[in-house]
This record gives sequence, C-alpha cells and structure tokens, in this order.
Amino acid sequence: MRVRSVTAGPLLADEGPLGKRILRRARGATIETVAFVAVTILFPLLVLGAVVVDLALWLKRRKPWMAVRLVAMAWWFLFGELRGMLGLLAIGIVTRADSERRRRLVYDLRIHWARSHLGGVRVLFGLTFDVDGLEQAGPGPEIILIRHASIIDNAMPDAVIGKAHGLGLRFVLKRELEMIPTIDIGGRWVPTSFVKRGSADAATEIEKLRVLARDLGPGEGVLIYPEGTRATPEKIARAQAIIAERRPDIAPMADRLRHVLPPRLGGPLALLDERAGADVVVCGHVGLDGFEYISDIWGGGLVGTTVHIRFWRHAAADVPAGEEARTAWLYERWQELDDWVGERRAEYDEASAPPVVTRTG
Repeated sequence: MRVRSVTAGPLLADEGPLGKRILRRARGATIETVAFVAVTILFPLLVLGAVVVDLALWLKRRKPWMAVRLVAMAWWFLFGELRGMLGLLAIGIVTRADSERRRRLVYDLRIHWARSHLGGVRVLFGLTFDVDGLEQAGPGPEIILIRHASIIDNAMPDAVIGKAHGLGLRFVLKRELEMIPTIDIGGRWVPTSFVKRGSADAATEIEKLRVLARDLGPGEGVLIYPEGTRATPEKIARAQAIIAERRPDIAPMADRLRHVLPPRLGGPLALLDERAGADVVVCGHVGLDGFEYISDIWGGGLVGTTVHIRFWRHAAADVPAGEEARTAWLYERWQELDDWVGERRAEYDEASAPPVVTRTG
C-alpha cells in the first residue's frame, strides 16, 4: 500500500554550516559508491575466500556458513543504498522542495528501501516473521513506541507498518545515523528529528522532537524508540541504578523490568503531550535480541530464527492527562511489553533446550 495522505507538517532544519553538511553527504555517498564498486568487482574472490573460511569452520565445528552470507549481505546493503540515493536524486529533480508530493514519494521510497534491506536479511539468514496484531498498527494519526533490540530492527517500522497501512512515519533517530546518506538526505525531506544523545541541552532536543507530533495526517505516524539504545542485562541494571538515584518516585516501576530498558521519559512524554488526538501503538518483537553488531551475527545464531512481532493499540482517549499519570501509564505499557518479551524468550529457551532422556530398567 502506498502512502497517500500526508500533511505539510513541520520540517526540522538541518544544523551546522552548509559546507560541512555538503561535505558530510558527499563523503558518505562517495564511501558507499566506492565500496559498492569494489565489492562488486572483487565479489568472486570474496565469495571464494568466504567459502574456504566457512568450509573450514563447518568441518571443524559445524558452524553455519556465515562468511558467504555476510559477503552477500554487504553487497545487497550497498546495492540498496545506491538505489536509494538514485531514487532521492530523481525525487529531488521531479518535485518541488517541501511539497506534499515530495513527501509521499520519499515515504514510498523509504518503505521500498527498508523492505529491500530486511528482505535481504530474511532470505540470506532464513528468517521467519510471525506478526500478531498488525491490523492494530494503523491507521494514523498515531504515536508508535517500539522496542529496540538489534541493528536489524531499524528497518522493521517502514517494512512492516508502513507497507501494511500506507503510513509515512516521522522518525526520532540518533544523530549518528546521519553518516548514512539515504537517511541523512531523505530524513530532511520529511519530518525527522535527529537527536543528539547525551546532549547537555536536553530541553532543546526534546522541544525539537515535540514538533513531530503536530499536524499529523491520517496517513502518518511518529515513531520513537523509548529505550534510546539496544537493551542488554548490563544496560538495564545500570539504567535502574541511575533512576533509583535520580527519580526514586518511579524506581519501583523501573525495577520490575527484566527484558527491556526503562523508557527515557523526555521524548515519549513530549510526543504524548503534542499528539492532538492520535492513538498510541506499542510494538514489541523477539528473535533479533543480541545481534547488536556484525560480530554478533558472525556467531551464527541468527540463521533460521523466527522473529515474533506484536502490536498493542491504545485509543487517544485512554491516555491520561498530566505528567505523573502519563508516566505511570507509559510504564504500565512498558511492563506489558516486558512481560510479553519474557514469555516469548521462555518459549525460545524451551524450544532450543536439549531433549530430556529418561532411562528405564
């Protein structure tokens, strides 16, 4: 389904000197183009070397063939980036700046781009996606709160939600993603907030983020990762300790979480405050946990994984007024997510456990 209903919601200005911005994008585009050409030319040699490595590891300890998969994934990713940059170039030529047509085309291109990346991972690693409640993920206007677990789930919102409901998503992203030119350029042509994590001026960052929830159309939503980063047991414990020190009033709610990080309240509460009647959708997923870096994927655990995705929709009228009540409400939703993640993980552990052999006689 294509994105059809968007509004002229506010674009956030790109920051920094013009020359620095041009240099950043030129550098990113050049690196990806040169890398694509190099990998394409050397592809036969890279695959041959990968086969030798994979065969040796398979014979030694039956390790899945990961080197070949990663070489293919690198080529597919760079190919998708090149197509994305060419698509943005074409959109920039045939549309006026900040026109609704440009926004729709960028949203559609981003859905195709995300589906291409996620589809490549699905085919190469044999992933299966089990989605529950997808009908609740739309329509807009809506605020989407999604769990963050790996480098792969960044493509899920557009590939799953955007495609199914024809939604153009306004993203809250970390500033580091500006290094990817498709995200850097495309994110400036639709409402996007590139957040500087750890900023000394958090109030300014939240105020910029707040405008994303204004003037949402029925074909739009705002998506934020409330955890701010990928969860690990160490990060969860550290976040709970910090909350106990700084916010003892909410520490008991944070301490109950076992599988997801406590939500960072500034961004989500700002969006809830500005949502103007938009429903709230919570998205959880299990199956991509632990794949934070390419080195994690190298271990082979991703192969053949089933990714479970679940959506919960909450009517705008059910979101209470006032910061204290909304904080408690948000933690209740996050506890529901945490419980669900725990249940799915227990199922994974049970399915992967070796069979119990009983001896008689």
